[in-house]
Amino acid sequence: MKLFYRTLACAGLSALAFTSPASAAQGPSFKCPEKMSSSVEDIICRTPELGALDRTLAAAYNAALKKAGADSRVLKAEQRGWIKGRDECWKSDDKPACISSRYRQRTVEVQSTYGLVASTGPVTYDCGRNGTVSATFFQTEPPSLAAVYRDQRSLMTAAQSASGSRYQGQNESFREHQGEARVTWGYGAAEMTCQKKS
Repeated sequence: MKLFYRTLACAGLSALAFTSPASAAQGPSFKCPEKMSSSVEDIICRTPELGALDRTLAAAYNAALKKAGADSRVLKAEQRGWIKGRDECWKSDDKPACISSRYRQRTVEVQSTYGLVASTGPVTYDCGRNGTVSATFFQTEPPSLAAVYRDQRSLMTAAQSASGSRYQGQNESFREHQGEARVTWGYGAAEMTCQKKS
């Protein structure tokens, strides 16, 4: 089954304080240069919260490499691409928040894709003439789910909801309350009402 990954970056930290270069215990997984410039890596080195996010992702990535086996080349290529995307945060008006969001998104992706955290499912929801949606819920931070619909996969992260559980992806959303799921799949698509199958 061909899987397509669509994710929405979850909210990052809006205001992160810059400090002097962090110690090894507080800093990121990579070595910080003694002479700092204005690059994204330097911002990570100067911001303890971002250093912690980097260490969390590094641990997830290393664990995923051990499980990837023959797919390790794909994982490595994806990670290189992600680093390039992370470094684009230098264009952002709020660079720390952008970096934080990229790290949180990538960590959720790695943890869920390679089964590094506890999960529930897959759970199948019957959407009538629209077919079925399968959802696996992951205990990531923030919580996430991987939904599959018509051979497409969307990774969504938890969002605020007045009642029940709501997850948001790039062009998909999933909202469940008492066994009924409201699912939107694709930009501008109509919402589907789906019932949890026993």
